[in-house]
Amino acid sequence: MTELAPNAPPSPEHLTAGLVKLLTVRAVGGDHFEGLKKRDGFGRVFGGQVIAQALAAAEQTVDADRLAHSLHAYFLRGGSEDFGIDFAVTRDFDGGSFSNRRVVASQQGRPILSLTASFHRLEQGLEHQEAVMPRVAPPEDLPSEAELRAQYADKADESVRHLFLQPRPIEIRTVEGRHWMNPQPSPPLAHSWFRSVARLPDDPRVHRAVLAYASDMQLLGTCVLPFGLSWSRGELRSASLDHTIWFHDDFRADEWLLYATDSPWSARGRGFNRGSIFAQDGRLVASVAQEGMVRKIEPKSVVKP
Repeated sequence: MTELAPNAPPSPEHLTAGLVKLLTVRAVGGDHFEGLKKRDGFGRVFGGQVIAQALAAAEQTVDADRLAHSLHAYFLRGGSEDFGIDFAVTRDFDGGSFSNRRVVASQQGRPILSLTASFHRLEQGLEHQEAVMPRVAPPEDLPSEAELRAQYADKADESVRHLFLQPRPIEIRTVEGRHWMNPQPSPPLAHSWFRSVARLPDDPRVHRAVLAYASDMQLLGTCVLPFGLSWSRGELRSASLDHTIWFHDDFRADEWLLYATDSPWSARGRGFNRGSIFAQDGRLVASVAQEGMVRKIEPKSVVKP
């Protein structure tokens, strides 16, 4: 990766190359793999990173003609960006058409995520698609996330304000323009376009890893839309509990993908969220589901002298 001049803003190509490098795991022997730590992070490992790295580790243990079609992950502990991540893969099953792998991600000897992934040898079959791509504004007509973050940075909580202006390898354009700031209560439904900010390698495994990474963005916030609360204003505490992805069709993660999310339920300190990811030609290329812990932060009472 080309070194940047001091204080120079990173180019889209530099940001994308950094993301690909982050999501590429290194084999260290015996079905064990090492994932890099993220540079310039905010301390806590992003869940999408661990999912994508765990998928990448599992993919290295199956034949190239077997494509990942689903994964199911449980977040066990928060990870730290001060350390790399160890991935241990167990080869549970290799059949005539399907393979199954279990992955445990650990830091400092403590598991932070467990993931099961299934792989299927590509074949032809019966086809139908009930899901219809929502009619929403195209990405070209929407402001970039960078523009919105610059606009609202001074309204964010001081603890996350510096992150608003940090360049990102994934570009997101929200249709409703309110998903992460939540200025007022609204139905638990949201739409956003996303893609990498520069072209990715042609390897489909890279595109699946990037989609897995990006699928953990925007999703959990859907269940709090009815309450008009925002992480960015320091009103919420949350943690992803589990995350599931089904890969349906071919796609490129460096081309615009529409992420349609909804939340049918939240209560008891948890929120359930669903997502459908469409290519611009209307194909449903992936489905996502996630439950997370969501708690309102109550303002501290002021003790009068």
